[in-house]
Amino acid sequence: MLRLDRISKRFGALVAVDDVSFCLAQKGISGLIGPNGSGKTTLFHMITGFYPLDRGSIHFQDEKISGLAPHVISRKGIVRTFQQTRVLPFLSVLDNLIAAAPNQMGEDLIPLFFRPSKVAAQERKNMEKAVSVLETLELTRLTNSPAGDLSYGQQKLLEIGRVLMAEPRLIILDEPTAGINPSLIRRLVRILETLKDQGIKIFLIEHNMPLVSELCDEVFVMDSGNLIFSGPPHEVQKNKKVIEAYLGREA
Repeated sequence: MLRLDRISKRFGALVAVDDVSFCLAQKGISGLIGPNGSGKTTLFHMITGFYPLDRGSIHFQDEKISGLAPHVISRKGIVRTFQQTRVLPFLSVLDNLIAAAPNQMGEDLIPLFFRPSKVAAQERKNMEKAVSVLETLELTRLTNSPAGDLSYGQQKLLEIGRVLMAEPRLIILDEPTAGINPSLIRRLVRILETLKDQGIKIFLIEHNMPLVSELCDEVFVMDSGNLIFSGPPHEVQKNKKVIEAYLGREA
């Protein structure tokens, strides 16, 4: 589904991502782990077009996407969340989802005046989609609550909902469980497994190793900008390079 071919990114003298290559399977949940500063978020920024590549290429569904703007990549089916939530705090939970629907005809004056029935039909479809997403997220009881009144964990779930409104093929999540309580983590696990069953590919950065082992079908490990491991989660904690990356080498 996603192929990275020898991609690199440098910031002055700092090599953040160094000659990284791998492929994501078409289905399932993939995890990206590594110590702080290992280049994980930089890699996500490169995949989604927020950082240009210094070298290499990225292909999605056999189409080259490196060099494209973030909104173009999003329209091709790769949608992401960030470490900090980006909900619209003064809008209701429902309106946050509706606002995230792409290509809304009602944002253009010409369809509003000359194709009002089509605009209304699209708005009904977006409303139905938003209601369905709220059910998936188990946030239905908060439909009309201002997004700013939600807990941090609920806002993270809402942000995933805004991603789902774009009908993505690949969802990229940057530390989805950071800062949320254990009960919401369990809800998030259920949601991600539901999305996986629906055929949506998920690629996430996560520091919660037990969760990575539970959720992920494959794991990639970065250290100092390099890819040092790829494989099934049951092997990652036994890998010598991974152990050294987290704990240091024995003197």
